[in-house]
Amino acid sequence: MAELEMDQQLKMIVIGLTGSIAMGKSETARMFARLGYPVFDADQTVHRLYSKGGKAVKTVARAFPEALVNGAINRERLASRVMGNPQALKQLEAIVHPLVHRQEITFLKAARADGHQLAVLDIPLMFESGRLDDVDKVVVASAPAELQRARALERSGMTPERLHLLMGRQIPDKDKCSRADFVIDTSRGLDDAFEQVRAVVDTLLWQASTKEQSHA
Repeated sequence: MAELEMDQQLKMIVIGLTGSIAMGKSETARMFARLGYPVFDADQTVHRLYSKGGKAVKTVARAFPEALVNGAINRERLASRVMGNPQALKQLEAIVHPLVHRQEITFLKAARADGHQLAVLDIPLMFESGRLDDVDKVVVASAPAELQRARALERSGMTPERLHLLMGRQIPDKDKCSRADFVIDTSRGLDDAFEQVRAVVDTLLWQASTKEQSHA
């Protein structure tokens, strides 16, 4: 991650956006994009890596041949293979995470070249995977536990058992919120959440401007 750390020494603010399952992280990411700031979607990146011709297909297929379907990695089959199997999950992460990190570096370089003051890395397991040093500020999407559970169980293929396993990989929401620079409460509707995101952006740009003025 030396290249990513070097990138962050420049002036563009790198936000790390995270949140536990069904907390509204993806919707929050879209709000940053709506304000005109580039967002790196880790999940979409993994989707491309697993698609036919994707850079992760051959390596993942060698490790988990049952997940290969019609030249692409079937995420449901892969999930059933690694869920509840820490060793298999660690093996998968060792394959995929470096590929995602390279894409992040390319994304940040492009965002900086385009003159953006701020860019967002959507990182699903930022705390759990030790990614705090890769960003300047941490934003956590959060909601009450009962709403989180209801949202999660509405997802296709989600069961209480699978949800329990997924949440077992994630540190508690209250711990994430306590370590965040900003928390977006997604329980009060999209308009309210959007105004919270706008306030985060305004605060960060004001802080950056104030810092630059103090060094002038």
